[in-house]
Amino acid sequence: MNREEILSLLKEKGITYELQEHPAAKNMEEIASVGLLYPEQDAKNLFVRDDKKHYYLLSVRGDKRIDLKQFRKQEGLRTLSFAKSEELQEILSLSPGEVTPLGVLNDEERRVIVYLDEEFRGGLIGVHPNDNRATLWLSAADLCKLILGHGNEVRYVPFQEKRR
Repeated sequence: MNREEILSLLKEKGITYELQEHPAAKNMEEIASVGLLYPEQDAKNLFVRDDKKHYYLLSVRGDKRIDLKQFRKQEGLRTLSFAKSEELQEILSLSPGEVTPLGVLNDEERRVIVYLDEEFRGGLIGVHPNDNRATLWLSAADLCKLILGHGNEVRYVPFQEKRR
């Protein structure tokens, strides 16, 4: 699904959202310069995998530094590493710098498990609409419904920050 298809799906499902246009932002440093409407609700997204090719999309508050080792232990997963750009393109139809939970709607084999930061529960989340030139603000509950409706698993988890 591309941006227009995402927006059409939201309208079809009656999901309320706010779309903020901005210059392309491929990382948290670039998005910080954009002047987001709700910066504390913006999500940082990581696409990771284990050695058995199990894939996970982690969405955390943008100001957090994630400890992947701690997350792996907490969730009982194998050692994690960042997925290759070819895997990102093949599974989510995205390029590096475009990772978003909405990319899971392109996961035709339903291989990706989405982990959302517990801090988003009951509130707003900001994610790219499969296009890093905009941020889509919607409720985390509605995001979960979309992903679950597609057939992918979603879990809320507390993410521990990496010690500096």
